[in-house]
Amino acid sequence: MTVHRRLPLLALLIAVSSAACSPPQETGGSAASPLVRVAAADRRAAPDLTGADLDGRTVRLGDYRGKVVVLNVWASWCGPCRAEAPELSRAQRELAAEGVQVLGVDMDARREKGRAFQEEHRLSYPSLHDPASRQLLRLPRGYKAQALPYTLFVDRRGRIAARCLSPLTEADVRTVTRPLLAERA
Repeated sequence: MTVHRRLPLLALLIAVSSAACSPPQETGGSAASPLVRVAAADRRAAPDLTGADLDGRTVRLGDYRGKVVVLNVWASWCGPCRAEAPELSRAQRELAAEGVQVLGVDMDARREKGRAFQEEHRLSYPSLHDPASRQLLRLPRGYKAQALPYTLFVDRRGRIAARCLSPLTEADVRTVTRPLLAERA
């Protein structure tokens, strides 16, 4: 491959990696922004992702209907994922009583890697093990993970209400979920 052909690929990789490391920002729908909210009238149903969690128990996104779900896609080898894990655990502990549920999706090829990550970071939420992205491929067009970490916010009715291509803090989760909690189910 010539240098000229590699440059567009290199530019794309740099843009994706820098977006994944940028702090979340709200927009009115810019595809380039790490955080994009979806107007209630434009929300699409999230598929009922189902599979075994890192401990082998069945977990289903549909089991959390009526709650606001923070669906976070991660892998143990992802540095920004490692940084955000304690924040998401804190969000789960602090916001569970208000109706927020964090649900992870582990992309590690080996379940043992994900389980070690779960133990190391004392995750307070379950994580679906989806190494081949079979469940994630069921997401609607425009909502498939492009880089890690990647988070979707699912409203109480099971519709995708926001997406974020950036590490999140507990405060970020609170900011995005607050208006969703105020909506009727």
